[in-house]
Amino acid sequence: MNYKKLGNTDLDVSTICLGTMTWGEQNTQEEGFKQMNYALDQGVNFWDTAEIYSIPMREETYGETERIIGNWFEKTKKRDKVIIATKVCGNTSNKYIRGGGNNFGKNKISQALDESLKRLKTDYIDLYQLHWPERNTNFFGKHGYEHDENDKGWTPFEEILESLEKFINQGKIRYIGLSNETAWGLSKFLELSKLKDLPRMMSVQNPYNLLNRTYEVGLAEISVREKSGLLAYSPLAFGYLTGKYRNNNLPEKSRMKLFKDFTRYKNENGQKAIDEYYNISKKFNVDFTHMSLKFCEIQPFVTSVIIGATTMEQLKTNIESVNVTLTDEIINEINKIQKKYPNPCP
Repeated sequence: MNYKKLGNTDLDVSTICLGTMTWGEQNTQEEGFKQMNYALDQGVNFWDTAEIYSIPMREETYGETERIIGNWFEKTKKRDKVIIATKVCGNTSNKYIRGGGNNFGKNKISQALDESLKRLKTDYIDLYQLHWPERNTNFFGKHGYEHDENDKGWTPFEEILESLEKFINQGKIRYIGLSNETAWGLSKFLELSKLKDLPRMMSVQNPYNLLNRTYEVGLAEISVREKSGLLAYSPLAFGYLTGKYRNNNLPEKSRMKLFKDFTRYKNENGQKAIDEYYNISKKFNVDFTHMSLKFCEIQPFVTSVIIGATTMEQLKTNIESVNVTLTDEIINEINKIQKKYPNPCP
């Protein structure tokens, strides 16, 4: 396994991060336990979850993934072997999450953290992340920024950082990070941390894959220069970058078979790009999944690549990607396709 520092901390996190959002929906607790056991045995010490998991969001499964992880911690007594990251949700219309609305205010974020700690059966969280912004901006594939002068109800960043500082001082969390954030948001948080001597954001969890390299514009430079690296989620684009959906194939129990509303990667140029990336993998005799994951891992602005598997076979394949080498020739071929079909699925 390969490791990198999380931000400017002393934590060495595996460059493959175990994603968990299917546990409690597509995967049972027993299957989740098997994944955790295997991942840790392979040196994957960095795991990511969220209060809203499992996915898709439903009241019936809210918090279930954290509960499964907590049960594993309780059973194995291996909490100290894992760097656990979780997330508090941003603005939501779901009333079952603390009545809906914004969640980063002092009272709600404190309640959210305590609930996550209870479900995870731990007294501290290594990395506590803001899952998505409260303000109206671009995330979850939204195209084009549309400014709204009336969008003023979100929690001030300084207040958020003060709350997070309190949790750090209490020993409830060690470090903090962002998710689904923009260059402006990350820069503003980092600026306030310096000006006010408040905790700094150590990471940004945003989408990044061969079909969506928008992070490279603006955010990548900040990540490198400020040591606030990317935790790349959806590196396989819902599984499209494994090749399993090519030629209109729709495997049983796959995410696209079960949840047909997930249309982010279904557009025409995206499908054309997938075929060409697949052909590169065949030309150079590299497993398509390995190529897709390794391309993300080797980027200088990436700290860790978050994988998500529903079978042990998928998990093993994903983790094996760390042992692959991509030659300059392969990377050049990949970049040619990016120029031909630039970010077809942002």
